[in-house]
Amino acid sequence: MMRVDRSFLVMALIFALLLAAPFVLPLVEQTYLLSLLIKAMLLAIAAISLDLLVGHGGMVSLGHAAFVAIGAYAAAIGLESGIENILALLVLAVLVSGLFALVTGALALRTSGVYFLMITLAFGQMAYFTLTSLAPYGGDDGLTLWSMATLFGSDVVQNGGQLYLVILLTLLASWWGVHRLSNARFGRVLRAARDNPGRTEIMGFSIFRYRLTAYVIAGMIAAVSGLLTMQHAEFVSPAMAAWQRSGDLLVIVVLGGLGTRNGALLGALFLVLVEEVLGSIFHEWRLLYGPLLVLMALHAKGGLSDLLFPAHGPETTDATRANGEQI
Repeated sequence: MMRVDRSFLVMALIFALLLAAPFVLPLVEQTYLLSLLIKAMLLAIAAISLDLLVGHGGMVSLGHAAFVAIGAYAAAIGLESGIENILALLVLAVLVSGLFALVTGALALRTSGVYFLMITLAFGQMAYFTLTSLAPYGGDDGLTLWSMATLFGSDVVQNGGQLYLVILLTLLASWWGVHRLSNARFGRVLRAARDNPGRTEIMGFSIFRYRLTAYVIAGMIAAVSGLLTMQHAEFVSPAMAAWQRSGDLLVIVVLGGLGTRNGALLGALFLVLVEEVLGSIFHEWRLLYGPLLVLMALHAKGGLSDLLFPAHGPETTDATRANGEQI
């Protein structure tokens, strides 16, 4: 119980620091750091949704960035079509991405293991090439947005307004929502299906239905990240759906700690920090980043969460350890 409380306190401290950043950084003339924090938070939102699949469901996806890109493009196209309210764009992005997740998930979840990984990669690349074919919306070059979404006519959700705080609140809601979901019966069934699918089926649970629901939820959360990325960058590009972006999200989840409470956020902050520090020293910073990941994999198999909380590894369900125990 003590380690859970400590991890919660650390996360509360991180959120407090993120909340204080837009007020403190301008005082020390370090406002450029705000853009790095926004990047980390947007990555963390998408990584939190992916961790629901990988960490809790054991569904390793290499096409998750497609949901981010689809959410961004759906919102951008809606904005170009005259829909300016960000709440309406949010509904549009979530519905389009959720529908894509429902269709592709229904097919991908009929496979498992490396076959699931490959089919999600295929669907991700399909989304990527579809976006590059949208000539009216920039094609390969992407789409620059000349007007931004508003909240009932106000600029609260725009750069220069309170967009940073909106992204922070969205991150907090995503973190809290996935944490609550993973600790509810739904999450326990997901982990039971990950650890012992045969026994979970025998107990009367439809693994396919639970996994598909998780897949759709993850896609919809990722779409929110895409919407906010569009709003912050004022630009969308097919590169958002590239498999390399999905690989970065997967690295973040593994680096932070699979299935842990704080892993996705820790991994996102670490990735952005390493990219900034190494990038300022060495242009080909990934040549140093690769060996660093190898060292992390060898000495911290539970990720950053394992380094900070040595006894706090990935969450497991008691239903997979004790015969006859209720999920």
